[in-house]
Amino acid sequence: MQRNFQKSIATLGYDKSNSLVFVSLAIIILLRILFTGLMGLMPQDAYYFFYSENLALSYFDHPPAVAYMLRFFTVIFGQNAFAIKLADFTITALTILSFYSLSQHFVKKEDLSKPLLLLISTFMVTILSLITTPDVPLLFFWTLSVLSLYKAIILNKKWHWLLAGLCMGLAFDSKYTALLLPFGLTLFLIVSANYRKLLFSVWYWLSALIFLMTISPVVIWNIQNKFASFKFQSSSRAESVQGFDINIKYFFGVIGHQAAILIPVLFFGLLIFLFKAIKKNRLRIKLIQPPTLFLLCFFLPTFFLFFGASFFIWVKLNWLMPAYITGIIWVSRYFSYKWIRMQVIVSVIIHLVLAFQLIFYPYPVQSDDTWYGWKDLSQQVETIHSKHPDAFIFSADGYKTSAILDFYLNEKIYHPNVIGEVALQMDYLPNDIPTLAGKEAIFLDSSPRFSDEERSGIIPDKLLSYFSSVEELAPILIKRNDKTVRKFFVYLCKNYHPEKVLTVN
Repeated sequence: MQRNFQKSIATLGYDKSNSLVFVSLAIIILLRILFTGLMGLMPQDAYYFFYSENLALSYFDHPPAVAYMLRFFTVIFGQNAFAIKLADFTITALTILSFYSLSQHFVKKEDLSKPLLLLISTFMVTILSLITTPDVPLLFFWTLSVLSLYKAIILNKKWHWLLAGLCMGLAFDSKYTALLLPFGLTLFLIVSANYRKLLFSVWYWLSALIFLMTISPVVIWNIQNKFASFKFQSSSRAESVQGFDINIKYFFGVIGHQAAILIPVLFFGLLIFLFKAIKKNRLRIKLIQPPTLFLLCFFLPTFFLFFGASFFIWVKLNWLMPAYITGIIWVSRYFSYKWIRMQVIVSVIIHLVLAFQLIFYPYPVQSDDTWYGWKDLSQQVETIHSKHPDAFIFSADGYKTSAILDFYLNEKIYHPNVIGEVALQMDYLPNDIPTLAGKEAIFLDSSPRFSDEERSGIIPDKLLSYFSSVEELAPILIKRNDKTVRKFFVYLCKNYHPEKVLTVN
């Protein structure tokens, strides 16, 4: 047994000279396991759990895979934060295993540890393991798609074309970014003289057919809802580009947060080796070996698309994540264990800092995108509601506070559409707002920058348009070690007038 263990470790490239790397990696993994218990529910977690409570073919802002993922885990393990974190952790672990299987086709046996160490050491994996987003199932199915396509094209395993079509479809059912998968596939076939004929193969088109069949629920939902999701992800994004004015701050912002999620050693190493490769080949595709070209076709389009877009719009840190699946495999061949050692050590330091923040919370997060204080908020809201049992509860900070309260309270929570504002997926649920006419309401208004006091005593105008009278109650203060770290303004609103609400449907 010991010999088998040593053999398996040796397969990963382990020896005494890089033992520090493996020890450090073990620390990172243990810290992530610890984080699943320490980290409270995030608004994103609660919002996608809300998805799972209202299963549908698709949703306003994203496809449905994340909803069904959470539904599976919460049915088995119960409605609690642990079940949600377990879903993220488990699916991300499966992504890593799939990544390892993919790496075996591109990296020498003795160097297999390199891409694995680089991936696992990233903060990207930590984010995916701890915070529910559509990227969690996306990266899993993205990795399986690339693996199936490699086997179908390079290894000539025909039936893998069918599996690839299914996996690409499920990736699309996770997030619309997955459209870059069939794009990468088609790009590779076009630029590769050895495999161009496959564009006219029945297997290519069967794969496309299965892809279309798999994404049909998302298409059907959009047809039924006036293409709301497609419009949101296309026209709304396009509207954010204001006259194509270059904003260099956006570009450097992307460099900053991508260096953070990959760890700077890996990110800047990736940029350096990419620059060297472009300089060496001078875009002469014929000089690139098919396996390498295959990796690049699923890395560079996504990478350059979002980096290019960052000159005009704010590109979110998770948008580039799919590119790194093949990008890390490609660049790992140029990384020495010396550089990997630096990558892992820096990663350990960053994760230890996060552990300190999770345990002691010395620096309050000045944003609603935090894990701290939500359960305390829910308990205090429940106390207020007990004094006004006939009142309904709502918030208007997008989806965040309402989604959290919906998770923790045994009470239906309402959303910004109560006062005529856009409420994302909540606009596409059965509308019972007219039944609230004449009722009282408890309105929660988040104030992440809790030191800002000028709002006290001022009734929000938006409330006065829908209620006969509004009374400000004592604010809810979230404390840590007798220090206020979160603040929520609370208003008691009387005699609701729902006829003024502009409904979406």
